[in-house]
Amino acid sequence: MSNSLPEPVVIERTLNAPTSVVWKALTDIEILQKWLSFFPAFKAEVGFETRFELGPEGREYMHICQVTEVEHERKLTYSWRYEGYPGDAYVTFALEPQGDMTLLTLTYRITEAFPMDNPDFAPENARQGWSYTADALKEFVESQN
Repeated sequence: MSNSLPEPVVIERTLNAPTSVVWKALTDIEILQKWLSFFPAFKAEVGFETRFELGPEGREYMHICQVTEVEHERKLTYSWRYEGYPGDAYVTFALEPQGDMTLLTLTYRITEAFPMDNPDFAPENARQGWSYTADALKEFVESQN
């Protein structure tokens, strides 16, 4: 493993929704597709794998995600890779109940470097993309209350 791996991207948001609602938004495919439409399929089961194309217009990448950890209403982790490119990362959604609210900690951790000569894989793009995801989740679950 390279010593030059970027620091993990860690994004925290307090969501005005109970943990059960946030969990369903992350794991129930019918609800997930309402706020994160690019997921074609999803099951919160270790080993489940899904693929989808996503990226800047004209430069879409086939993403391969495999669920690696599930703790009901507490933690969901899946791998994040790009078909045809070296590199590997993990995305973790950790949920902590705070009364009727939920503290979300989203962590994107690169474990094998992606091609540094491709600006689409730059750490600042990961931060921007995962911030967008956390904000979209927050907006969606809060609109359901």
